[in-house]
Parts: sequence; structure tokens; C-alpha cells
Amino acid sequence: MTEHTAATATDTHLSPLGRSDLEAVIAIDQASSGQARRTFFERRLDAALERPHDYVYVGLHAAGHLCGFAMARLIDGDFGQPGARAALDAIGVSREVQNHGAGHDLLNRVKEILVHKGTSALETQVDWSDRALLGFLGNAGFDLAPRMVLCRTIEAFSPTVNADLNDAGDPAETDYSDPSGDEVHALARDRELLRAMKPEDLAAVKRIDRALSGQDRGSYFAHIQRQIEVGAGVRLSLVAERDGFVVGYIMARVDYGEFGRTVPVAVMDALGIDPGFQGQGIGRALMDQLISNLAILQVERLRTEVAWNDTPLIAFFSLSGFAPSQSIALSCPL
Repeated sequence: MTEHTAATATDTHLSPLGRSDLEAVIAIDQASSGQARRTFFERRLDAALERPHDYVYVGLHAAGHLCGFAMARLIDGDFGQPGARAALDAIGVSREVQNHGAGHDLLNRVKEILVHKGTSALETQVDWSDRALLGFLGNAGFDLAPRMVLCRTIEAFSPTVNADLNDAGDPAETDYSDPSGDEVHALARDRELLRAMKPEDLAAVKRIDRALSGQDRGSYFAHIQRQIEVGAGVRLSLVAERDGFVVGYIMARVDYGEFGRTVPVAVMDALGIDPGFQGQGIGRALMDQLISNLAILQVERLRTEVAWNDTPLIAFFSLSGFAPSQSIALSCPL
């Protein structure tokens, strides 16, 4: 994500972005980031035009051409959070119109629309070293969110990690790391029936999520179902089965530009194991298979968010190879 505070000339006006603005958006972003994120902006704009309720895309026009933009999307349930929120994905303005407050004009318009849509907060992620952007967002009302951004490189688990990991983040009850045993890979992905998630699995996924969170996040999972049905972007969602019943799931999507990133990054936005099947290595098996699938796609990193005080989940991710990233999670109440 890039931001350059822009000048507001007398003939500037704010309006929704359209398909005809795509090339100008790409050019403005590339001038700031040094990378052309065409695929990201094409997919985001197509999704916004197809489902306008789920997105807010604002353009700043001056002298008949686009000189700034801001993009946000509604999220409801990402990273296990309930409630209607939005993510600020990108904001930028042309160099020739900087330093007169248009960045704040764009962001304020995004906030107004989100309030009208019933959204309670606007969130984003920023690299800690981007002091200019951190200052801009701080002045715009963003504070440090009570969440950690974790990431890991896409590489296979070590045998030690596989042996020690269970769904609760505690040492496994049985040590399957002994190579002399017959079950060196027991409770890993080759012992579980893992497959791609289908639309008909969503009822079981919602049931498991409700048992874990005590929340009804039906609208979030309905959004996931739409993505699966229409093949929007690259989504890798897996389920684990026991005796024909779905007992666990993991959901991820490949991000080619969100929050200003210019390398392929996967986002793991949901993970759940049926309470009756926890501690049996199902979470490990799902994570291991997801990592293998991402390696085939040549994705470089996997990231997720977790509440700063969710110690069992943080322990699970730590044993899964995750560590704190260089990104900071920010939130602005609306």
C-alpha cells in the first residue's frame, strides 16, 4: 500500500472508480512502489464491479484525469474476528498533485461510505519501517490494533516440528518422531482424508466455527462460498474428514498485492478443528498440506493475524513455523 498526500485543485472531485480508471490506478501505484501490480488491481476492480456492496473504491479526478485512488473491502470474520469491518487495501495519489490533503480527502470519503454501509472499523497493515505512511494513518485516526501479524516462509515442516505439534499448541500425546516406529508420519497429512473444500461443506464448517467461537459468522462463510463457486482469485480451502464427516478446515487465499505487497503472499484467514477431534494432529495435517499446495504455486510466504493474547493459537502457529512479521496491524473506529 502506498500513500502520497495530494493537492486538491479547484477542479478536483471524488467519484467511484470505474473500469476505465484501471490503467491510471496501476500507473499511480507503480510510480510509488516501483512495481506494476496489474493482476491485483484487475481482480480487485472486477470484484468491486461484480459485488459493489462488498467494496469501496474512490477516485480523485482533476483536469479530466485520475490523480488519486483509495480501495477498501468489507470483511466479516477474517482471522476469526466477528463484526462488520473493512480493510484498506491501497491508497495513492499522483506526484504532481501532492501535499495539499487529497490523501485525507480520499480516506475520509472511504470512511463516510463505510459508515453508511454499517461498518464499525477500518483496518490495514503497514510495514513498521514505512514511517511516512504510519504518520499519515496516525493522523487519520488509526491506532495499533490488538492483533499480531504472523508469517512463515513456504517450506516443509521439520520432523521435530511435526512430532511436537498438536491442535492446542501443546506437545503431542504420542511421540511419532521415532524413525524406528511404523507410524513416523502418523496423524500427519497421509493419515487424514484431506480434500479441497466444496460449497456443500460450508454447513459443517459453520457448525464447527460456531462451536469454537460462540459466534454466528454465517455472512463471512457465505462470502467464502461465493468465492469458491465463482472461482474468484486463487483460494486454497481444505477440509479434513473422519468417517465421512468434516472435522476440520483451513482457508487461505493467494494475495498478489494486498496492503502494498509486491511478492506472492498467501493469507490464512480461517482454521478450525471440531472440539471432539482436537489434539489428534488434524490441524497439523491441514497446515502441512496447505504449505505443500502453496509451494506448488511458488508462493513465498504465508501470513495470518491472531489476537495478541490468544496464547494457545500463538503457540500452535509458533510450532507451525510462524513468527512475528515486519507488518503492524492498525485499526480506525468508525
